[in-house]
Amino acid sequence: MLTAVNIIIAVMTIAFGAMAFSAPGYAARALDLAPTGSTMGLTELRASAGGLFVAMGLACLIVGDWTWAALGIAYTGAATGRVLSIFIDRPPQPKAFVWFLLEALPAAWLLTLNWPA
Repeated sequence: MLTAVNIIIAVMTIAFGAMAFSAPGYAARALDLAPTGSTMGLTELRASAGGLFVAMGLACLIVGDWTWAALGIAYTGAATGRVLSIFIDRPPQPKAFVWFLLEALPAAWLLTLNWPA
């Protein structure tokens, strides 16, 4: 079961990353981001939410071992930023809370069950 859930999380990570990587405009709309007259925001989505997530998910599937915990650390950072934003920025709910769960639950799973002994 550990391996199956890890693989599901890696595939989910790749899927979210692939969306931002290949269709940053769609990802921007899904995340309520708006253009400002520059395409730099699309570049940021393609790189940080796209390529980074695809690479992390693929690393887990190819390398395994310690990369599962590294993905958990990445999700912990995302969940921490999300919860901070929920309190400070007051984003629309339940959308922000759902995204928090999609970050916090994989973080908890990956760190709890894959942390090196």
